[in-house]
Amino acid sequence: MVLKSKDLLGIKELSAEEIMLVLNTAKTMKYVLTTNNKKTPHLQGKSIITLFYENSTRTRLSFELASKYMSASAANISASSSSVSKGETLIDTGKTIDMMGADVIIIRHPMSGAPHLLAKNINASVINAGDGMNEHPTQALLDMFTIWEKKGSLEGLKIAILGDIYHSRVARSNIYGMTKLGAEVSVAGPSTLLPPGIEKTGVKVFNTIQEAMIDADVVMALRIQLERQKKGLFPTTREYSRFFGLDEKRLKLAKEDALVMHPGPVNRGLELSTYVMDGDQSVINEQVMNGVAVRMALLYLLTRRNSGENIN
Repeated sequence: MVLKSKDLLGIKELSAEEIMLVLNTAKTMKYVLTTNNKKTPHLQGKSIITLFYENSTRTRLSFELASKYMSASAANISASSSSVSKGETLIDTGKTIDMMGADVIIIRHPMSGAPHLLAKNINASVINAGDGMNEHPTQALLDMFTIWEKKGSLEGLKIAILGDIYHSRVARSNIYGMTKLGAEVSVAGPSTLLPPGIEKTGVKVFNTIQEAMIDADVVMALRIQLERQKKGLFPTTREYSRFFGLDEKRLKLAKEDALVMHPGPVNRGLELSTYVMDGDQSVINEQVMNGVAVRMALLYLLTRRNSGENIN
């Protein structure tokens, strides 16, 4: 089995079978990461470009490391230091990179749909590393991989996603993917941070995190995007932490072996207490390692679509 598209633009476009293909491939890649020699020839002769119009630490670095661990030629472009600052359009930038022989372009952009626009106009594969308030598919894939690895399956699991659902592209991608794999997803947050019609995606909606967390197998807190707090979507960060922060007492509402997750970066003491973030149930640091494995898997699968090569 191979990925149907030359691009990874969103979880919404993937089938459950394609998601599982990525997760199974990532399992092999994670084995590579845990060995002393993190160098494989899987991407030898391939060129991988990261094109970021927004800041990033985890996503960008994990893609760059994934490329280098697999022997690709890797380069990165920041919009602030490129011809974009001189007025060059996204399509023209993409075509320029394409003509230089790029095999994969990984793009993060503040405009929803930007990766889709780019993919239609170039030959290279495009990976969406986050577009506006739309999707963040690679984050969702690493989240699903972490759960799958720990729990064996997502089928029938109760997963609670807490916080700023409205602005979160991570939440959207996870909802698409987790429901496709058979999980029961609940969301909770301030009413101002819950998108209208979110229940149509198949999730259960709650206004208190206590209701969403009862007997949950997985609890995922989302970053409060403080840059958006200027809009007054909740009174103060102190109020938010009081009513929607995940602490030791609230965590006890979930199952005893529930996983605690967060896409990062964490506003420590706001979304998660230090006890919960550093506790035994937290898999936040493992999510970071899994992010490299999943991105290695995606680069491998997208560059091998026409070769018929099988990693196994």
